[in-house]
Amino acid sequence: MKIEESIANYISSVKYEDLDDKVKHEVKRRFIDALGVAYSSLNSEPANKIKKMIGLYPGNSKIIGFDKASPDFSAFMNSLVIRYMDFNDTYLSLEPLHPSDMFGPLISLSSLFNKTGRDLITAAAVGYEIGTRLCDSTSLRKKGYDHVNFTEIAMAAALSKLMDFDNDKIINTISISLIPHVALRQTRVGDLSMWKAGAAANSARNSVFATLSSLYGFTSANEPISGKLGFKNIVAPDMDFSKIDKATTDGILRTYIKKYPVEYHAQAAVTAALKLANEIDIHAIDEINVYTYEAAVSILADEEKWDPQNKETADHSLPFIIASTILNKDFWVNSYNDIKNSTVSGIMKKIKVIEDREYTKQYPEKLPIKISIKSNNNTYESEVTIPKGHYLNPMTDREVETKFVRLTGMTDVLKNLWSMEDMEVNNLV
Repeated sequence: MKIEESIANYISSVKYEDLDDKVKHEVKRRFIDALGVAYSSLNSEPANKIKKMIGLYPGNSKIIGFDKASPDFSAFMNSLVIRYMDFNDTYLSLEPLHPSDMFGPLISLSSLFNKTGRDLITAAAVGYEIGTRLCDSTSLRKKGYDHVNFTEIAMAAALSKLMDFDNDKIINTISISLIPHVALRQTRVGDLSMWKAGAAANSARNSVFATLSSLYGFTSANEPISGKLGFKNIVAPDMDFSKIDKATTDGILRTYIKKYPVEYHAQAAVTAALKLANEIDIHAIDEINVYTYEAAVSILADEEKWDPQNKETADHSLPFIIASTILNKDFWVNSYNDIKNSTVSGIMKKIKVIEDREYTKQYPEKLPIKISIKSNNNTYESEVTIPKGHYLNPMTDREVETKFVRLTGMTDVLKNLWSMEDMEVNNLV
């Protein structure tokens, strides 16, 4: 059986009634988490730039907390604000992913077709499963391609479930989403830009266009992944289809929520730095040695990350995140005001980031980091192996709510979000 047919059969087979209660509840947690991050990003610089375009794209699809627009444009905006803060959830395997990016297009088409929370929960469970299984199948970043290629397939899968497509339409939706839109890793190299969040948003836009095209009968190639010039043979020859064939519905239970607004490889770093922040005199630091695994070093400590000039680069800068945490004894969304802070810059100059090969062997099952600070002839050390929010060290429902309220100031909407099954998505965002 071709992999496209296997994926389509899986998507068609999933029913809300068959989902484990843990999965249904976890989707709610991720929806709450994604909305909180989205609301906090509505007035961000990238969002404000896109808002200027809204009048050019009239329509009836919901934009989170703002307005309505054409379905593809609203999907772009929804995923942009979910993704911009780099505070939504994560999955780490051979390839990383931010699976809750898919709530952007799900909200757009749910609002257009009056779908309920029950519909959205089922679709999201499917999308999370396909997305995580794809990440288990191969690494894209090491080949020069971006993880949003997998996001786009997962979004197409989720939207196909939302629209209750048959197998032919499911494959067609994946095909129109994927074939014209293979994304390059250059988005996440060196000085980062608004497109760090825009890449996922563009995947959302593409997947919505593909879904509507399939709905109205526009056809595409039927082997977008396995074909002679398809994704596997051109982009990822080592792609292991057996990982995808093992799809269940609990993939979401293996993903992670972020406690801090930083790239996931730095979650443990914030915790480790906080443990030391009250023990040291920041004016007497001699050196800071940071030991961690290869992915964290290569993604968060390459040359440009030592002098971040914008938020997009700073939230992927391990030295900045550690220095700001030590200075402020906290790390939150306002910590990015420290980008031009000379004290933070001074601390960063004393930091060395070193790959520990034993830590690399533990990744991705564990995400270890050790911070060692020499100050006043003393050495202070802190090690964290599994950060809060990881599925092996999960945040509680109360902690998810606290994050939402701290980001939005809203408490009155939480009751509806926890009981979203029979409500229209239009009334949830």
